[in-house]
Amino acid sequence: MRLTAERLLRFLELLPPASHYRVAYSGGRDSHVLLHLLVSAHTAGDLRSRVSAIHVNHGLQAGADSWQRHCRRVCEQLGVECALVNLALRPKPGESLEAEARTARYRALLPLIEAGETLLTAHHQDDQAETVLLQLLRGAGPAGLAAMPASTSFGKGMLARPLLDVDADALTDYALRHGLAWVEDPSNGSPRFARNYLRQQVMPLLRARWPAMTRTLSRSARHCADSQQLIDSIAEQDLSRLVAKESGALDLPGVLLLAPPRARSVVRSWVKGAGFPTPASAHLERLLHEMESAASDRNPVVHWPGVEVRRYRRQLHIMAPLHPIAVGTRIGWEGRVALPLPVGELVAIAGVGGISRERWLRGGFEVRFDSGVDRIRIAGRGHSTELKKLYQQHAIPPWLRPRVPLIFQQDELLAVADLCVCEPFAAAQDAPGFRLKWRRQALEER
Repeated sequence: MRLTAERLLRFLELLPPASHYRVAYSGGRDSHVLLHLLVSAHTAGDLRSRVSAIHVNHGLQAGADSWQRHCRRVCEQLGVECALVNLALRPKPGESLEAEARTARYRALLPLIEAGETLLTAHHQDDQAETVLLQLLRGAGPAGLAAMPASTSFGKGMLARPLLDVDADALTDYALRHGLAWVEDPSNGSPRFARNYLRQQVMPLLRARWPAMTRTLSRSARHCADSQQLIDSIAEQDLSRLVAKESGALDLPGVLLLAPPRARSVVRSWVKGAGFPTPASAHLERLLHEMESAASDRNPVVHWPGVEVRRYRRQLHIMAPLHPIAVGTRIGWEGRVALPLPVGELVAIAGVGGISRERWLRGGFEVRFDSGVDRIRIAGRGHSTELKKLYQQHAIPPWLRPRVPLIFQQDELLAVADLCVCEPFAAAQDAPGFRLKWRRQALEER
């Protein structure tokens, strides 16, 4: 079947209407074909939405700047705007250059897509088949084998891949029929990249034996996507029962009551919903085992790159890795504006109660952490209390306690975050004062 603008329009009709289609245009054959199809449909009056291009210059090749000029020239010929995004990639030793470039590219594109806009990429059927095989070789489950979805939400708008059912030969045929000129990335010929090796060495052998392999592998990806959608639906139902609405913590006993495959699915969905990288199978198995088997007086932690999961009071908490606070850290504060802290921020709100107005207006505050204070005198109690008991009463988990802000004034402890005011600094119940608020952003944001 020949590739035509009508075929593209039939795909777009299945998506929510977009006021603006933005093509991720690399200058290569595939994205040039996609851009040309859209412009043709727009010129013919069959597509009323605005069409433009975005070119991401990764800066990894000697010819990157000339490719950028080529993209600008082609867009001028087609009469469309071309936004240019320049990256400065410096992958660390051992990191995948492909993965780093892909991640950086999508990160750069994300804020450019506004509500009502759709980003279009030119991934095609052969790309999809390669992705399925790569995921299979990595031991992926249904989510990985589902490969690339035809459409998904993306920032404020959407991301769509309208050519996933089009093979590479059809794209070449279209490009030649319309006299399109494109650039070739020399890195596409290097077999040191896994996808290139698969494309050049493995796929031709498989295609010689199974000519329809790209189509059938793409069909398998759709089946896996359907299966994953069902798995996600069940996981969402479980999460609605097992996740605390305010803290986002996951109920461990509830998870352990589930059958193991369902428990693993719930944890994966919980991690993904919190915006973190999903764990590998080994990390997932270790998490479920250690969180269940650790003694009740222990505070186990399981981590993988960029993530820490901790247990407290039979709940699982997820966060970015916590960095220690230097011993003796002190932060000066006048109390007039919000004070950024290692976790969240501290603000003072004028009103009734809290720290007495007379004491507060003296200023000169200092915030300390884990400063050797063992006992405190909470206003109105008439006796001292262990600081540890205060933390337990307010369900402050052990890993957060060294990060609780202690507010001093001239070496006198006025308050412990917004947990309590100390004697003798509290305002009378109906007297003017200043109340502290420790705005604890979710730990994963820190």
